[in-house]
Amino acid sequence: MTLSSETRGRGVRLPRSARRAQLLEAAQEVFVEAGYHAAAMDEIADRAGVSKPVLYQHFPGKLDLYIALLDQTSEELVDLVRQALSSTTDNKLRVAASIQAYFDFVDSHNAGYRLIFESDLTNEAAVRQRVDRVSQACAEAIAVVISEDTGLPEPEAHLLGMALSGMAQVSARFWLAQRSAIPRDEAARLVAALSWRGLGGFPNIKDGEGAAGEGEDPSAG
Repeated sequence: MTLSSETRGRGVRLPRSARRAQLLEAAQEVFVEAGYHAAAMDEIADRAGVSKPVLYQHFPGKLDLYIALLDQTSEELVDLVRQALSSTTDNKLRVAASIQAYFDFVDSHNAGYRLIFESDLTNEAAVRQRVDRVSQACAEAIAVVISEDTGLPEPEAHLLGMALSGMAQVSARFWLAQRSAIPRDEAARLVAALSWRGLGGFPNIKDGEGAAGEGEDPSAG
């Protein structure tokens, strides 16, 4: 949700849910730019176009605001991965869609991925718990599909799910940091091809064949 500068103006009365969304948007901008420790509630209130007391009516403190924002951003990533996995029953396309979800997420204009993967507050238990939770949730969603298709025990499928999600997010962040000549979708396709070739070594119990044609490109028809 992106609010106009006019909507952000002081004195504009908004429903509580809209005001909360406005404050979270402003907070994300400040936290991404400055990091948690350097971010000030005064700056967040000013960016949102509200008084500091209004900000405190919605969030008792800076940590509460940060955690609310982290929860919202984490849910966005998990939803993207789950949508990718449910978008098709073709495993080759599932892999490609899941990798693409990470690249799309880190390339979003709001840079919310930094709150999850580059937080300067991971020594705070509540933050660390949420950062770990989003990684686990994405890995578990992938692991369910791996387990169903290969018959691997849950611990093994979970490990592979964590490996796949970890590779996706690290590769996507590296691509973004480098700002290389590789277009985003092509970068995602390359990582998906690598992932698919690895998963292709596991048998698919549904059809008695490999989970994929070994070495097959996930972007191929």
